Amino acid sequence: MEKKMSKIDELLKNEKVEWKKIKDVFEIRNGYTPSKKNKEFWENGTISWFRMDDLRKQGKILRDSKQHITEKAIKGKGLFQSGSIILATTATIGEHAMLIADSLANQRFTNFNICKSLKNKLLPKYVFYYFDVIDEWCKHHTKVSSFPAVNMDALFELDFPIPSIETQEKIVKTLDKFTNYVTELQAELQDRTKQYEYYRDMLLSEDYLNKISEKIDGLENKGYQVRFTTLGEIGVFTRGNGLQKKDFISKGKPVIHYGQIYTQYGFETDRTISFVSDDIFSKLKKAKFNDILIATTSENIEDVGKSVVWLGSEEIGFSGDMYSYRTVENSKYLAYYFQTAEFQKQKEKKVTGTKLIRIHGDDMEKFSIPIPPVEIQEKVVEILDKFQSLLADTKGLLPQEIEQRQKQYKYYREKLLTFGVESDNTHTHTHE
Repeated sequence: MEKKMSKIDELLKNEKVEWKKIKDVFEIRNGYTPSKKNKEFWENGTISWFRMDDLRKQGKILRDSKQHITEKAIKGKGLFQSGSIILATTATIGEHAMLIADSLANQRFTNFNICKSLKNKLLPKYVFYYFDVIDEWCKHHTKVSSFPAVNMDALFELDFPIPSIETQEKIVKTLDKFTNYVTELQAELQDRTKQYEYYRDMLLSEDYLNKISEKIDGLENKGYQVRFTTLGEIGVFTRGNGLQKKDFISKGKPVIHYGQIYTQYGFETDRTISFVSDDIFSKLKKAKFNDILIATTSENIEDVGKSVVWLGSEEIGFSGDMYSYRTVENSKYLAYYFQTAEFQKQKEKKVTGTKLIRIHGDDMEKFSIPIPPVEIQEKVVEILDKFQSLLADTKGLLPQEIEQRQKQYKYYREKLLTFGVESDNTHTHTHE
């Protein structure tokens, strides 16, 4: 480490850095959402229009989006330029990406494009890396109203360092090594996940469920066939109510908030991370052992309807924007089926909303699902539990390596991009 640090010190030794206000470095514009009511803005669109979901799926280098707009949807100064940065300045704050094609983004993002007068003094990839520093600044400089937003006036006045092009190139080369390795590890993890999803969907298909019944002892000669039914026929949905994050206390009655299903819980759990007082708990709807808890509000179609199976011995309370589902069938079998591509197709036909996606209990009751005999359900769960365990082992080892590399990246980034000083209101500093 000392040897590597000496190289960094040598790289930055006596480096003269010009500091300019962000407002003087970039042309800054806000993203927007073209009217969904105007079909001419969306139908057969070929221009990328990015949302936070695209960053979640693709990472921080963006070429093509999931949703596209037409030229008629473009207003004002036109498209955000290739090589520019989009930064999340409302809601999910402190995330950025580089655009590598002319495109647009929604109103959650602010676009930063290097001013023409500085194009020959700044490398887009250097700017991209420095925005990691800006991400962290944004997380600690927000204004909260109905939802968090970055203090843009303060951001515009923030100092931005401009070292020599030669130094920028060396910084980019160093940080690229870390990010490329992390990208390779993440791709390997994604491949393992896709493999698991393929086998899960195959195992839960009608043909395969029928084949399994022919091979299970005691069922092989009974001619069992998978029957299709609706969720409403084999279980009951109960809508949650009343729970807010401000109600949480350190110890008390166990509860789950719908947002935590996306961020804190996996496929199943037997304990909660949040608790409320007896008084609050008494007013909440309750879930019991083997109930499935389903989040029904999300920012995207893929995530809405994400579930967690409750396997704890005690009752728990749960919030609005989610349902509990109680069934006589094997809950884990159903929850696994909720993850399949076939189930996703049914869900996509019934979701409502544009900026905030919702799905309702009345619609979920009508969803069709294949129900084999309970012995087959148990066998399927046994197999998928093993798959999930193997995947978890993989996800345990690879993310540890990814996290270690990301820590190294952060360490070197801070050494390379602070230039030995804290950002202040002056414009020129020298690294001694």
